[in-house]
Amino acid sequence: MIDRNKIIQLIEDKLTDDQFIVEVEVSPANQISVLLDSETGITIDHCVQISRQIEHNLDREAEDFELQVSSAGLGHPFRVQRQFLKNIGQEVEVVLKNGQKLEGILKQTDENGFELETTKAEKVEGKKKKELVTQLHRISFDEAKTVKNIIKF
Repeated sequence: MIDRNKIIQLIEDKLTDDQFIVEVEVSPANQISVLLDSETGITIDHCVQISRQIEHNLDREAEDFELQVSSAGLGHPFRVQRQFLKNIGQEVEVVLKNGQKLEGILKQTDENGFELETTKAEKVEGKKKKELVTQLHRISFDEAKTVKNIIKF
């Protein structure tokens, strides 16, 4: 089986300062899947460069492999803290492990979790109309099942 750490080292040699690895998986059948992200976005050319870097440094004669290099697109859940940092100020959807779903603005993050600002219309005691109530939720990474961008057109 191909060594995952070797793949990571090969990728890190080609990354620029604003690019980072989101995930590297190597299956028992030597299917290599690489997911990258960047502060400014990952282009197809970046994916091709990383793919070539890996292919040129692995010996297909010794071990046959399948390789897929892609960017962490808008539909992918966040996996590393750097993705949270990149998306501060953006609207995100959070699904907690208890099944609760929250939507709001990602306000900040640290090594333990993140803060989400939600706004919803609620009935306020003593008033006829619902009013917008804003809450700040502190969510640890352990509590969150998935966090991803909300795409609006």
